[in-house]
Amino acid sequence: MTAAGARAGGWQTLQGMVKGAGKKYSQDRYVVRSAAGGEAVVLAVADGHGSAPHFRSDLGSRWAVEAFAGLALGFAERAVSHRTSERHWGVLRTEAQTLPQQLVHRWRGKALLHDGNSPARGGLPPAATEGRPPARDLTPYGTTLLGAVVTDWLTVCWQLGDGDVVLVDAGGVPRSPLDVGEELGDETDSLCEAEAWRQTRTHWEPVTGEGGRPPAVLLSTDGLAKSFADRAGFLEFAGGVTQRAAEQGVAAVQEQLADWLGRAGRFSGDDTTLVAAFAPGSLDGAQRGASHDSYADDDGRGTAL
Repeated sequence: MTAAGARAGGWQTLQGMVKGAGKKYSQDRYVVRSAAGGEAVVLAVADGHGSAPHFRSDLGSRWAVEAFAGLALGFAERAVSHRTSERHWGVLRTEAQTLPQQLVHRWRGKALLHDGNSPARGGLPPAATEGRPPARDLTPYGTTLLGAVVTDWLTVCWQLGDGDVVLVDAGGVPRSPLDVGEELGDETDSLCEAEAWRQTRTHWEPVTGEGGRPPAVLLSTDGLAKSFADRAGFLEFAGGVTQRAAEQGVAAVQEQLADWLGRAGRFSGDDTTLVAAFAPGSLDGAQRGASHDSYADDDGRGTAL
């Protein structure tokens, strides 16, 4: 795992995770790894559901980021090696589309093995029917997953369940390419569901234009966005993180990140995790505006930095 605030082949990263107020331990997990000899970065966050039916979701979230990293590191290698070979781009895009199914297969394998050795519901495992393997309920391990592979010419992001993928362009404008609006209550898609890969959303974004650079990429579990009064405030925060990284340096932002996330966790009551990657040289020309020192407004809800 790449060290917090570290540089990897010119890439700079942020990473932070805090436990929700009143929780015994965090159900969130994350991975930040350098890939392809430092020419790419792999990011992932997972949010174990944590409610009573999902009493093993801390394991589920850990296996989710591990499974994603294992697949994404290979994908990043091929993305870097094919950057100038347009005839391979179609194959690479197909691989991006099929990666969720491979990930679900790996994750279910881990969960099934664990549940087979230590049944979550106790007693004997379910019997096979009509010659088919026994069907196990993996609800106890339920988790979301967000992941990204970022290279100098291509950004690919995946999302299953709630949480946020935010891309911030060179002008400092944040956007959420995989946002589908608010979930109904606390319901969300989950890796524990049958054929979960069908619910995974994928975003493919090559760099365009001469001298173009990939956007800053920020992944966060839903505890962060829930600490804001509205969606606009959350996106302003994401843009502010990138702006501060440009003005003060990534290391300085990393030092403040735990405090920001801690305050967010107190407002939302949820575990809160944020990871980010900035391409080599991308912060040098980032738009710089007025700094904002406040995190919480009078209502105790999040505002811009």
